[in-house]
Amino acid sequence: MENKFVAYFSGISPLSKEEAEAIAESMQTKRFSKGEFLIKEGQFSSKTYFILEGCVREYILTEGEEKTTNFFTEEQWAISLNSFTPQNAATHNWICVEDTLVVEGDEQQGQALFKRFPRFETISRTIMEAAFAEQREALASYYTDSPEQRYLKLLRTRPELFQRIPQYHLASYIGVKPESLSRIRKRIALDND
Repeated sequence: MENKFVAYFSGISPLSKEEAEAIAESMQTKRFSKGEFLIKEGQFSSKTYFILEGCVREYILTEGEEKTTNFFTEEQWAISLNSFTPQNAATHNWICVEDTLVVEGDEQQGQALFKRFPRFETISRTIMEAAFAEQREALASYYTDSPEQRYLKLLRTRPELFQRIPQYHLASYIGVKPESLSRIRKRIALDND
């Protein structure tokens, strides 16, 4: 697993042997069971999670109903952008859909690495910008695409989710009820015949 984490950073920017060793040494892995929360709405946390194995679902509660807003799987970062400052509590929940292994990081650990290797700040910024862009694109899609377009986009970009996530969570993610998702799937199947 260490190699997967170091390889991820190497893919962003080539690392020296010393930098790769520092990243490997800083790795703190943590295992979560299916159904366990990484963060709950209202909690204050500056932790970041890099998913090594498993799947985490992000959702918000609206009038007592869970609305799925994201899924994090292997080699993705779960970064709570709104809870990065001490005065902002999380407005979402992260729950493991499967048994999940993560690398857990925090601000203090990051600052120590930045001090030792200043260019890690640039790498960190690149990661944060990518996470922000991904969240922004998902939000824009929710406002501009029809549920069928969101379904097709998810099928094209993350087909593995359809084998790992219950249909009612996928329906929530694209913004429909499970019955509507069934109709969308039937319509697409008929169009492809």
